[in-house]
Amino acid sequence: MTPEYDAVIIGAGPAGASTAAILAEAGRRVLVLEREQFPRYHVGESLIPFTFGPLQRLGMIPKMRASQFTKKYSVSFVQPDGHRSQPFYFFTRYDKETVAQTWQVTRAEFDQMLLDHARERGAEVRENSSVTGLIKEGETVVGVEVAEKSGRRYTVRARMTVDASGKEAFASRNAGWRMNDPYLNKIAIWTYYEGARRQKGIDEGTTTIAFLPEKGWFWHIPLHDDRISVGIVAEGKYLTRDGVKDPRAMFEREIAENAWIRENLADGRCTGEFWVTSEYSRHSRYCAAPGLLLVGDAFAFLDPVFSSGVMLALKSGVLAGEMLDQALEAGDVSPSRFAEYGRQMREGVENMRKLVYAFYNPGFSFKDIVMRHPEAKDLITDCLSGDLNRDYSQLWDWISEFAPVPDSLPYGAPLV
Repeated sequence: MTPEYDAVIIGAGPAGASTAAILAEAGRRVLVLEREQFPRYHVGESLIPFTFGPLQRLGMIPKMRASQFTKKYSVSFVQPDGHRSQPFYFFTRYDKETVAQTWQVTRAEFDQMLLDHARERGAEVRENSSVTGLIKEGETVVGVEVAEKSGRRYTVRARMTVDASGKEAFASRNAGWRMNDPYLNKIAIWTYYEGARRQKGIDEGTTTIAFLPEKGWFWHIPLHDDRISVGIVAEGKYLTRDGVKDPRAMFEREIAENAWIRENLADGRCTGEFWVTSEYSRHSRYCAAPGLLLVGDAFAFLDPVFSSGVMLALKSGVLAGEMLDQALEAGDVSPSRFAEYGRQMREGVENMRKLVYAFYNPGFSFKDIVMRHPEAKDLITDCLSGDLNRDYSQLWDWISEFAPVPDSLPYGAPLV
């Protein structure tokens, strides 16, 4: 049977929408299947500086600058006693008018903007449409089975199926390729506040990482419309100590463990709903198989302490879209065509993963390493900002003086 589309994409989040936009812009026939109705809620609101590159490639920068999203110029760290570091301003390292100014976004609005952008480029989008299975001829994926909320069921055939299903990791979970990180196995609890204290001027959009005992931490992300996203990430055994099981009770107890968080939330009003998730870090053993390509969180997702998720999803979508367009042009969409895609994404994730491991190690602190090796500050800033595809071996050597540096995990090559 003749494929109806060049690509069918499972999921309309940042990875799926950016893949679709790139392919549609190149004139490819693209269908995006999304099980929910946009706009829909999603966590992950803080963008890091090197998100600028994929947003610029997509043509989204003018739309972002015209949005009401809070501008973000820095990140700061707070000790449990309330001592807050001076903000680390991105413009001390990068151009203030481009890379150094990013945004705190409400994902329902941001993801809608990305999806609408893909539509404008020519992608077809069907919401309320769940993919229930992959269609195979031999070992090659040739399309998908779809179930709409209306009850209608049908199949779609495509030259390539792109899994951008996010945390669900549809393809890798069903194929048994999914791998959890052996160490980064945290729990997150989060909610939203209105009317809480905010910084002023250029610091209004600062992301604050507020430490808890046992290497847990709060995120504090100022959004527009007077909302603040606040969450805890920590080991489950820490959050459930003394038999506490209720997410609200855990969250409210931890507020007392950081003086800065307690003071800055004191005048605010919690919106009431508490969200919980676990097993933050996971990877797919393969990035591609015959007729199948994995992008975004469906390929790999890392602990959120340094807010790398949306940047990696957008970078993955743009790179996958460009490489898939080239493969379609060449008439060869075999898995080996995507070896470089898998290598680049794995290199980036692994560089950030090494820094995340150090962050959680009791013997490590950014202050200590910079005091001993002042040159490390620029390398740490670059890695935290998302400049991930480069050689950081010198930084890992310095970090190894304070904490073990993990070996890279075996994942991300194409299934050939």
